[in-house]
Amino acid sequence: MSDPTASAVATEATQKSALWRDRRFATYWVGQGVSQFGDRITELALPLIAVTALHASAPTVGLLTAAVWAPNLLSLFVGTWVDHQVRKRRLLIVADLLRCVVLLTLPVAHFLGAITMAQLFAVALLAGAGQVLYQTSYPSFFVTLVRRDQFVEANSLLSGTRSASFVAGPAVAGGLIQAVTAPVAMLVDAVTFAVSAVLIGRVRVPDLPVDTTNEAGLLRRARDGMGLVLKDRYLRASLACATTINLFNLMAGALLILFASRELGLSAGVIGLALGIGATGGLLGTVLAGPLARRIGLGRTIAVGAVVFSAPFALLPLAGGPTWSRAGVLALVEFISALGVMCLDIPLNALMTAVTPDGVRSRVSGAFSSVNYGIRPLGAVLGGLVGEWIGLAPTMVVAAVGGSLSVLFLLWSPVFSTASIEQLDEVQSVQPTG
Repeated sequence: MSDPTASAVATEATQKSALWRDRRFATYWVGQGVSQFGDRITELALPLIAVTALHASAPTVGLLTAAVWAPNLLSLFVGTWVDHQVRKRRLLIVADLLRCVVLLTLPVAHFLGAITMAQLFAVALLAGAGQVLYQTSYPSFFVTLVRRDQFVEANSLLSGTRSASFVAGPAVAGGLIQAVTAPVAMLVDAVTFAVSAVLIGRVRVPDLPVDTTNEAGLLRRARDGMGLVLKDRYLRASLACATTINLFNLMAGALLILFASRELGLSAGVIGLALGIGATGGLLGTVLAGPLARRIGLGRTIAVGAVVFSAPFALLPLAGGPTWSRAGVLALVEFISALGVMCLDIPLNALMTAVTPDGVRSRVSGAFSSVNYGIRPLGAVLGGLVGEWIGLAPTMVVAAVGGSLSVLFLLWSPVFSTASIEQLDEVQSVQPTG
């Protein structure tokens, strides 16, 4: 007679290994990995074009960062529209191709000697719009790609790739920018979006049914989508926490490259190397998030991540001495923060996926993003203004303290006491009303 315990362990091991061996998931995973590495180039290159080529001030850099996130203010309406579209996978492809074309305009303008600040803002806005379309289409695609019991594992694998891109990406981006200039380097990111679009096109997943009987208008359905988020205790607390983090972290994030370049006197190559070394914290976070959630609970892991993600910015004003020391502090801050964001994002994404009804995933994602990501332009602009007013270093401290206080929203909610996804199976999520 076989041992039931051994059989159960074998079954569990088979299910876990099946995810990364699954051809559909692996294809999507590779596409996302390629795209993520390309994104690291643009994140470094876009502000560097503004700072080095166009001599932008702190408020202008803040506004440029705000432009990247400004389209998220429309996420609620985009997500509501996406909810009524059957082919979510096709929308992911369109989003990738849009960003590919938009980014290609920068190397073209560079060769023509015609790059302007207006073009940088246009690229930021249009690329941000592509990101909004992608992120509102993604949740429905995700739940058809992996099983419910694989939510945490899938998020860990995808987040692990993202963290890996932060390790090698900035260093490669910094060297590439120094070798061929920032605008030309962005050509690489454009190509990665094209690769991602091709690979997503090869992933065959069933389309979730769409409620075609709902005749309510876009505005009514958008309002209902926001109501779903605000009425659900789990989503409401998650939104308050994430929005607070994004407000303050974007104050610091919008000025990070400017701070490293002007205050610390680091070159693009050194900045990229420091950020790449620091990003290994994200890899560690993807490994620790799952076991930590099992040991101390899903909600407590989210709370720990919220504080560890934000607090390290307060260390940046301590940077001084020789180049290696200044770069070392930058790397340390990035390491701790990257570790924290994985402990926050992986369990939080799994929790939100578990409590959101299938028929309104894009609408809920859009409502969440409208506030959560929509606050980022304000944070970026505020960072630029505060940085100009009190200085870059004090702004980093303000951002660290404010972001860390986001944990209070979790302590006063059922999120903090949530132990596992299985516990959420009995949660009665707020149902769609339109």
